Amino acid sequence: MSEPKSKTPPMFLPAVENHAQPSPYLDAIRMMRDAGAEYPRIWHMFAFKSEATAHLARFTQEIMREPAPLSPGLRELIAAYTSAVNHCPF
Repeated sequence: MSEPKSKTPPMFLPAVENHAQPSPYLDAIRMMRDAGAEYPRIWHMFAFKSEATAHLARFTQEIMREPAPLSPGLRELIAAYTSAVNHCPF
């Protein structure tokens, strides 16, 4: 069965993109592909070596969700705006 085409360009790391291990990230990739939706390509790295990227996921959640003067929503908005200015999908 062929996978739906994505509008997001590939990571150019076929060994990573094509050899994901069972994980919540692989499930999320499949769900988004099946829906024809865009998704962050970094999920492929998380699905490829989830034990090696677990620290990055924890770090991101800590930075974006810990108590701070700016709400998590505002931090997400700043991150999305910065990505847009840099022409980087968020």
